[in-house]
Amino acid sequence: MLTQRIALVIQYLGTHFHGWQRQPNQRTVQEEIEIVLAGVLNQPTRVIAAGRTDTGVHAAAQVAHFEASSPIPPERWAGVLNSRLPNDILIRASAAVDSQWHARFSAVSRRYRYILYTDKQPNLFVRPFSWHYYYAPLNESLIQEALNPLVGHHHLAAFHRAGSQRQHSWVEVQEAKCDRQGPFVQIEVQANGFLYGMMRLLVGLLVEVGTSERDPSSFKDLWVNERRSEVKYAAPAQGLCLLRVAYPESPFPPDIWWDTMPEFVLSPSVMKLPS
Repeated sequence: MLTQRIALVIQYLGTHFHGWQRQPNQRTVQEEIEIVLAGVLNQPTRVIAAGRTDTGVHAAAQVAHFEASSPIPPERWAGVLNSRLPNDILIRASAAVDSQWHARFSAVSRRYRYILYTDKQPNLFVRPFSWHYYYAPLNESLIQEALNPLVGHHHLAAFHRAGSQRQHSWVEVQEAKCDRQGPFVQIEVQANGFLYGMMRLLVGLLVEVGTSERDPSSFKDLWVNERRSEVKYAAPAQGLCLLRVAYPESPFPPDIWWDTMPEFVLSPSVMKLPS
């Protein structure tokens, strides 16, 4: 039987996962999917993802691929897997791809979104997807000013956590933006690839800029001069989501992968409260 390479667009809630990559004695997204595939195909099957999200990090449109010799049509794999996967993983679509297509190496960009919730009152319905940061006001304009110089090809060792197998810290940042919707401050960064722990370390430092504890020029000076010792705090994992992965020719239509994480729009300042 002909072996096919099957691509998947995957969503998962990272709360109860120890990241994407298989690890001994830990629950991971890769392992959950591979267990189901092994049961369907009656043999161990490896799933390769576009990127390895960390413990607690979510994904709105992770992309992965696997090899299968099966009569199951490529577009049917999403339904087959969803009927067997746990509720915190969802396959949005599946498709056949060329044998040379690779979820990781064929990708040209990854985009992450980090959400901060700044209202003083906690909210259970946003807590799994945001960092409740109410300690001081955040100025999104200052954060954007700090982000602007990041766009380009830079050595970002200041935002590279120890333990990575990557041999260098060069990153091509394609876009970096910060905006606010009511109490929600969103930071999005798109790059050709991300360093281990990069986004959470970046946001942890950007909060210092947003509270005026550090000015934007000091932020730039820190990463330009690779002063890693000054980057001491990583933002909590639950606020981070892998928003999408892009390819020169995606095997999926845009509505499957382009922007599938709903944005929070709650704005207490315009809500009509009872008198």
